[in-house]
Amino acid sequence: MGSSLTHELLTGTVMPDRSGLVVGLDLGTSGLKAIAINEHGSIVARASASYPTHRLEAGASEQDPADWINAIKSAASDIKADTNNAPWISIGLSGMLPTLVTVDEANQPNGNAITWEDARADEYGDRLRTQLGEDLVYQTTGQWVDGRYLLPMWARLVSVDSKRASNTAMLLGAKDFIFGWLTGQFLTDPSTATGFGCYDLRNGSWAGEFVKHIAKTTNGEAPALPRIEPSQFTAEILSPVARELGLSADITVCLGAADSVLGATGMGSHHAGDIAYVGGTSTIILGVTDELKFDAQHRYLITPMAEPGMWGVEMDLLSTGSSFRWLATLTGSDENDMMQLAETGSDVAGPVFLPYLAPGEQGALWDPTLSGSIHGLNLTHTSADISRALADGIVIESVRCVDALTDNGFSSGPILVSGGSANHSWFRQQLADACGRDVITGGGDEPDRSALGAALVAARATGLEISVDIQRGESLQPNPDRADSWSRKVATFNALLEKTRV
Repeated sequence: MGSSLTHELLTGTVMPDRSGLVVGLDLGTSGLKAIAINEHGSIVARASASYPTHRLEAGASEQDPADWINAIKSAASDIKADTNNAPWISIGLSGMLPTLVTVDEANQPNGNAITWEDARADEYGDRLRTQLGEDLVYQTTGQWVDGRYLLPMWARLVSVDSKRASNTAMLLGAKDFIFGWLTGQFLTDPSTATGFGCYDLRNGSWAGEFVKHIAKTTNGEAPALPRIEPSQFTAEILSPVARELGLSADITVCLGAADSVLGATGMGSHHAGDIAYVGGTSTIILGVTDELKFDAQHRYLITPMAEPGMWGVEMDLLSTGSSFRWLATLTGSDENDMMQLAETGSDVAGPVFLPYLAPGEQGALWDPTLSGSIHGLNLTHTSADISRALADGIVIESVRCVDALTDNGFSSGPILVSGGSANHSWFRQQLADACGRDVITGGGDEPDRSALGAALVAARATGLEISVDIQRGESLQPNPDRADSWSRKVATFNALLEKTRV
């Protein structure tokens, strides 16, 4: 193993009269991950449970919130079994965003949740930016609000499902709903609030002008939004829910934060100047700063970190792990072998793969009209060549994101990577060569970074003083002999991209 980084986040009032587990729950795109740490900072158990995504029509991506609750019950049962029913002190939450949950007056979901992968509300996002002004939207929210944000999703629902809209009392993010199920309080934190598309970063409140605009454009249909509280906000678990989970009723639940924020926290990336690269179904590239700084070209999002006064400047590549899964299914390959297959593909004579399969792209491009395509195919090309081209395309979009950070003060430091494709040494070397920066494995072999981050923040909120060693693994340096080759690849890729955008 490489060097060890002691996590500095968790310092607070020591509570010697309590011992037990702090459990982090990460509500991800394809499933829930849970991790339990004890008062000594050791990871003592982990669990996971999957749930389906319903793609009912082109661009659709919906999930049933009841499946999330069942996943929590399953994970809690597994952790209890693996720890001999050790008592729990607190639960911390992390969640995918933006994902819309609508609830009725009885605080029950009145339809499927609409996940961040859903692309059906793009025209409503375009209207909001155009009518309010693109620069005003970005300078207020730090977001390039498109159809994947909750306000545009809501505007679309009003248009296509008036019955559900009229029966909706409140709009929530996915994690907000889980916090409400656990505690009876529907709240959101600042990082999750950014996914609504109307959170004022400077004031730390909802932007009233944006909410009024949506009400005006949806015939007065404007449900309540949850109250905003800090990530460390805690509330006691509801007694009936505690009984359902087989837990005691004195457990606190920590509101937590977005999965991107807590993924960086779980990697030990929370200092100004750090760059975290978190792979998964999508890939999050997040720089940590203590300055609220907007990009003149609107290339990155701005997300409050779990620590007050810290900000994440964030770019999300929408389709990375999901693209490799798609290609594995298409070619009859094993998903786990896709990166090894890519390593054997042609480095110079292969096709060019524009990896926008979501469809659309965020990253540093923010273009929902983009679609994936493969160019330059011929009869000599193999599935390995296509896999290599896909990996190259993802690396090139990663370079675009790192360049945006470089332009905004993230000068020459390493990139801390973990998860998904970044778990493969060959891919990490490609990233180092293309970006010209050292690439270091963050969080060691820890697969559940956001769940760990949720547990860490919950421990702090509970007042526990815990030291958690977050391992840093292999460090790869860029090969200067590869710089020219990558420059040519980037130039070829960008020229082709411009042609397809005309």
